[in-house]
Amino acid sequence: MAASDEHPTDLPQCPGKVQGGDLPRELRGWMLLLAATGAVEQRLHTLVKERLDVSHDEFLVLCLLADRPEGLRMTRIAELLGRPKTRLTYQIACLQHSGLVTRGSVCGDKRGITVLLTDKARDLLRETSCTLATTVREALGEVMGPTEVNALCGLLPDLAGGEPQEVETDSGERPTEAVR
Repeated sequence: MAASDEHPTDLPQCPGKVQGGDLPRELRGWMLLLAATGAVEQRLHTLVKERLDVSHDEFLVLCLLADRPEGLRMTRIAELLGRPKTRLTYQIACLQHSGLVTRGSVCGDKRGITVLLTDKARDLLRETSCTLATTVREALGEVMGPTEVNALCGLLPDLAGGEPQEVETDSGERPTEAVR
């Protein structure tokens, strides 16, 4: 190997690489999101079972349907959750048995099935939303600092439907953007 090959100083730096770390910024961000997701799921797992009497995976289906009054096709739910259709069929059956969703056929498609939330499910989600949102914020705070939590929550819909909450920064100052 030639000396110039050993020290390629003329090569451009990876655009995402930030000094002080071996991973590019995008990979570090992705790892942080994975850690945050894991923390949220661990905290919600038990809470969802206690408060809603559904499994975590069933809860994810309810959340997908919550903002869609027209419902979603089963195939789309499977795609969005990255779940096999057979597993989803079982989860939907459990939710239907609990009175939380209904199934209907898709107009013009004999095989298509649309899933909709029932009023019972909407009421249950409304009753527990503040507790669930607080749990999500607390779990994020275990993995991220206040600045990151504020930035991430700024990208997320307002889970609690209430007033924004301020989170103190590490220096004790109030950030300019509030947690929603």
